[in-house]
Amino acid sequence: MTENSLTAIIVDAMGKPCPMPLLMLKKALKNNAGKVFLLKSSDPHSQQDVSRYCQLHDLDCRPHKISDYEYHYLIES
Repeated sequence: MTENSLTAIIVDAMGKPCPMPLLMLKKALKNNAGKVFLLKSSDPHSQQDVSRYCQLHDLDCRPHKISDYEYHYLIES
């Protein structure tokens, strides 16, 4: 774990189907601009959704596949 992930705002979207992980991330970003976020998702489609969203909005996104059913994204806004 990096220092950023220890101080990140956690967005727990485990068990939520697409598009909920992305919608939860958008809400967190809106309410906490300039922060670091750790998005946790169990939806494999979140890999494309979150990566593309971050790319479009110039957000630094570091994805980590924890297992076949768990994906983490460290996002800096």
